[in-house]
Amino acid sequence: MVLAVFIWPFIAVGVVAGWGFLVWMYYAFTGRPGPV
Repeated sequence: MVLAVFIWPFIAVGVVAGWGFLVWMYYAFTGRPGPV
């Protein structure tokens, strides 16, 4: 499974970026709690 070794980093980065983007959009629409 050498291919998985090369694909896994991209998947990890994509998940982290996607999660961060969702959280950012959530706070952008609902307002950040406390001072910015």
